[in-house]
Amino acid sequence: MVKTAERSQASIGSYSADDVIFLLKDISDAMEESSTEDREEAIQSGVHYSEMLPIEYNPSSEYIKLFYSSLEQYKEKLAIAVGVVAERIIEDKGENIVLVSLARAGTPIGILIKRYIEYKFKINVPHYSVSIIRGRGIDENAMKYIFNNHLDKTIQFIDGWTGKGAIKKELDQAVALLNEKYSQTIPSCMAVLADPGNCASIYGTRDDFLIPSACLNSTVSGLVSRTVLSEKYIGTDEFHGAKYYKELEEKDVSNFFIETICSQFSHTENEVSRQFKEMKFSEPSWKGIEDIKQIQQDFGIENINLIKPGVGETTRVLLRRVPWKILVKDMKNEDLTHILLLAKERNVPVEVYKNMSYTCCGLIKPLKEKTV
Repeated sequence: MVKTAERSQASIGSYSADDVIFLLKDISDAMEESSTEDREEAIQSGVHYSEMLPIEYNPSSEYIKLFYSSLEQYKEKLAIAVGVVAERIIEDKGENIVLVSLARAGTPIGILIKRYIEYKFKINVPHYSVSIIRGRGIDENAMKYIFNNHLDKTIQFIDGWTGKGAIKKELDQAVALLNEKYSQTIPSCMAVLADPGNCASIYGTRDDFLIPSACLNSTVSGLVSRTVLSEKYIGTDEFHGAKYYKELEEKDVSNFFIETICSQFSHTENEVSRQFKEMKFSEPSWKGIEDIKQIQQDFGIENINLIKPGVGETTRVLLRRVPWKILVKDMKNEDLTHILLLAKERNVPVEVYKNMSYTCCGLIKPLKEKTV
């Protein structure tokens, strides 16, 4: 299934509106990015991360090659995981659904799931991308928009992967508040491709493997920034904000990523069916958080938010935070190639730590020394 360039563009970003509608306010001309160091200092001093934007990482040519090679390596595994998740969503929720991706990591995954449902079940389900922010909740105005326009549909939330499960907990709390306030019965079920944190009930795998869309920032997410919630830019009746990095259009691989995975659907369909039938889906055990508490104890880390487990979260630490060190379970694991390259580029030490279910874990540097 090929999307043509002539189709209408989503309200913000480089995806087609046929693939996703971003319920976000475009603040491209209003907000400047902060350097990684300034942003880290502000976050650890109490400024909420959603009130600032990091400067987008400009990847080296070696790193870009790594994105393409990892996409080639994992495209079939990704397509199978997408298919398994899509099959489970349809089995659980039926066909009268609306997909709601959590911006921004959930957006390309939501597009892939929408595309697979269209490929396999011949139905075109609506798909939106909305903001959710740890400590601030989900965008209430965006959810009201979905309620008003899709009264008869069941909502299915989508994200890319899980780490500690912080976003899943945020989603549970936010949905409970929405249900109470608007007399709704929305399920807070979240579907992800990879669930190494063991905190999602719909998942393609619980393996902690590289999802190539984690390798880059906006250039694989529709040229959209991470979301912003600040009174300076966002009114009470407006959607959460984001920037559209139009100047990065020549480097944009967002739609290339989507088409590459979709091209695998026809010859992975039988494997999707086999895995879906054989998969013993289990309810979340939240095992991942126990591993994190042990890491917190072993390394004397006061703030658990400075621990970012899993391949996806460790990648984010290296791209837009100030890393202290990277923990890896097995240095020979090929899922770590891009992690080791980024760590080398940023002079971040890598340490073997076998006592975790995750492939790797990023530790953010505490900027304030402990006082006795």
